[in-house]
Amino acid sequence: MKKKYRLGQMIIAAVNAVAVLGTVILTVTGGNMAQSQRYNYAAERWRNGSDKEFSQVSCFFSEDAEFETNDAEGVRQMLTDKLRDVAITPEEGKKLIPHAYSAVAGRSMVTCEIYGKSEAEITAVGGDFFLFRDFDLLGGAFFSDESSMKDGAVIDRDLAFALYGSENIAGKKIYIGNNELFVSGVIDTPETKAEKKCREKTPQMYISYYAAGLIFGSGGGYSMDFTDERDEFSRVTCYECVSPEPVENFTYSKVKDYLAELYKGKISIVNNKERFRPENRTKALKKLSELVIRKDSVVYPYWENASRLVELRLSFIYGGRRLLLAVMLITLVCFIVRGYIRFKRKKQDLRRAAEDIFSEIQTKLRRRLHKKAEQTGKEKAQ
Repeated sequence: MKKKYRLGQMIIAAVNAVAVLGTVILTVTGGNMAQSQRYNYAAERWRNGSDKEFSQVSCFFSEDAEFETNDAEGVRQMLTDKLRDVAITPEEGKKLIPHAYSAVAGRSMVTCEIYGKSEAEITAVGGDFFLFRDFDLLGGAFFSDESSMKDGAVIDRDLAFALYGSENIAGKKIYIGNNELFVSGVIDTPETKAEKKCREKTPQMYISYYAAGLIFGSGGGYSMDFTDERDEFSRVTCYECVSPEPVENFTYSKVKDYLAELYKGKISIVNNKERFRPENRTKALKKLSELVIRKDSVVYPYWENASRLVELRLSFIYGGRRLLLAVMLITLVCFIVRGYIRFKRKKQDLRRAAEDIFSEIQTKLRRRLHKKAEQTGKEKAQ
C-alpha cells in the first residue's frame, strides 16, 4: 500500500514537472513567434522610450472598396480631431499620428542599364510606410512622402541580384518600360517561416504613388502605353496608423466607428497591439473558423497573411499552455483539499497534542518558579 502511495506521488510530481517545462517552452515559443512579426510593433518603435502609450491599427480593404489616398488623410484628420478633444496635440517637431498606405499596383518586367531583367511585384506606398514594415535595409535608404525621391524605388535582394548581380546597387538606374527610376535602397528578403510561406516568390519592389501614377495610371492596371504625364494612382488596400492612446482601445474604437459601417463587408480592421496577447489567442479557439475561412474579398498583403498565420498557430500554442496550467492548478487544488480533509480528521489529535505541549510548558514554568522561591527562602534564612 505504501509503495502504491509513493508511486502515485512520483507520477503526480512527474506530470507537474512536465507541465511546468511545457508551459515555459510554449511561453517562450509563443513570445518569439509573435515578436518575429515586426510590423505589428510599429507603435513600440515610434514610442521609442516615451512614457506615453501608443497604439497601432491596420485596415485592409477589398479592391472595390474605393478607399483612396484622400480617404487615408481623412482617417488621420479624424483621429487628430478626436485627440484634440481630449487635449492631446502634437509635440513640436514631431508627428502626432504617423500613418502609411499602400496597394499592389501590378506586376511588370524591370530592366537595368546592363542585361539583367526580372519580373517584379510592384507596390505603391505612401506616408511612413517603411516605419511600419521595419525591413532590414542592406544598402541605400528608404524614401517617404517628405523626401524628394519621388522616382526612387526600394527593391528586395532577389531583384537586386537579378538585375545587377549585387545588393550594393543604391543609386543605380532601373526601368519599367520607358519609365526611369533609381534604386533608393535594397532590403533583405523575409526570414520568418510564416512570411516565406505567404510571400510571393516574385521579387518585390516598392515605389511612391507618384511613380505608380506614371507607370500604372489611375486604373491601377498595367499598360504598355507609357507617357511622361502623371496619371494619378490613388487606390489603397492597406492603411495603418500609430496614434496616442489616452485610454485603452481609443485608436481602434475610433477607427472602427469611422470606417466599419461605411465599408461594411469590404474592410478588415486589426488592433495590432492586442492581436498576439495570450488571452485573445486562447479566446480565438472558440471561433477558429473565422481565422481559417474568409468570406470577404479583402486584400491582405503578405505581411498580414503571415501575421494571421501566426495568430492561428498562437491560438493552439496558448490553448495548449492553458491546459498545462490547468493541470498544475488542479493538482494544487487537490493538495489543498486533501490537506484540509486530513486536518479535519486529525483536528482532535492536534488539539490534544497542543494541550499536552501547553500543559508541559506550564508544569516546567511552575517548577522553575517553585525552585526559585525555595532558593530565595534559603537566602533569607541565612
